[in-house]
Formats: sequence, C-alpha cells, structure tokens
Amino acid sequence: MEEMLKEIANFGFPIVLSVYLLVRVEGKLEKLTESINELSKAIASIGK
Repeated sequence: MEEMLKEIANFGFPIVLSVYLLVRVEGKLEKLTESINELSKAIASIGK
C-alpha cells in the first residue's frame, strides 16, 4: 500500500500539472490563432 502511494505521488502530480498547463496553453493558442487570422484579414484589406 505504501509503495502504491509513492507511485501516485511520483507520477500523479506531474500528470495533473501537465494536464493543467496543456489546458491553459491550449486556450492561449486559440486566442493567438484568432488574432493572427484577424491580422491577416486586416493586412489583406489594406493591400486592396
């Protein structure tokens, strides 16, 4: 039982932390993609 708790502590925390960070980064990447699309539309309208 004690060994199983050590395994959870050793692998559980990094997994939870990684998932949390990936979810945060995913949201920021979506916003960045939207901003790039808006910027390319603005540049295209200036060039016309």
